[in-house]
Amino acid sequence: MIDTHTHLTSLRDDPAIALARARAAGVRRFVTIGSSVAELAETAPIVAEHADVVFTAGLHPHHAADWSPEVEGEVRRQAAHPSCVAIGETGLDWFRERAPRAAQVAAFRAQLAVARELDLPVVIHCRDADDDCFAILADDAPAAVILHCFAAVSRLEEAIARGWWCSFAGNVTYPSAAALQEAARRVPEHLLLLETDAPYLAPVPHRGTANEPAFVMDTLRYVADLRGTTPATLAAQVERAAAAAFGLGDAAPPSP
Repeated sequence: MIDTHTHLTSLRDDPAIALARARAAGVRRFVTIGSSVAELAETAPIVAEHADVVFTAGLHPHHAADWSPEVEGEVRRQAAHPSCVAIGETGLDWFRERAPRAAQVAAFRAQLAVARELDLPVVIHCRDADDDCFAILADDAPAAVILHCFAAVSRLEEAIARGWWCSFAGNVTYPSAAALQEAARRVPEHLLLLETDAPYLAPVPHRGTANEPAFVMDTLRYVADLRGTTPATLAAQVERAAAAAFGLGDAAPPSP
């Protein structure tokens, strides 16, 4: 199994300890997210130490006001690393609006341009901004789109038609998430990803605690039941989808 979106630099425990627990639970590969210059700096030694960890490079919409030629240069520098598999997470957040909307749009479009130039996929953060986010993605057409923490249930058919990967986090297990659960049933297996977004959005039965990569196995079991399949079958499907989305090899590297 793979955790396709985690923030190893933000975990409650030392990343090495959390990774060891995840491996023991059956997780064999991890995509950790670099969503600010500071987070990228903290990510570098983790990636250097753990062969089963790859990373992304980008600027989260909460930090969009920080976008500058210098930040773009650092994103490009990090993206040249052989273990960098995507640009992002980037996108739009009209829920918290921790950066002005104009700054979010500008940083989003700039990162999409970088991704197109480098032929890398883009990890998308889209919260309460489906119409604007989908319109920009349709206009700017990056090589591949991963809709992190998928919530755009009303746009599911469009996402599928465009071949965008839909990544479900622990909130799909929440009792109130009926529409999200139906979306997780309907996504074709080649576009279905699972993630933790750790340390956020811990799945049932861990809800209310800090999330960690090992808990992707709980989401796996839940979504497998939704889809009427086994966890082992779904894990293999997710790994194949992740390999296609992020350009990963079919075989995960050996655990440390």
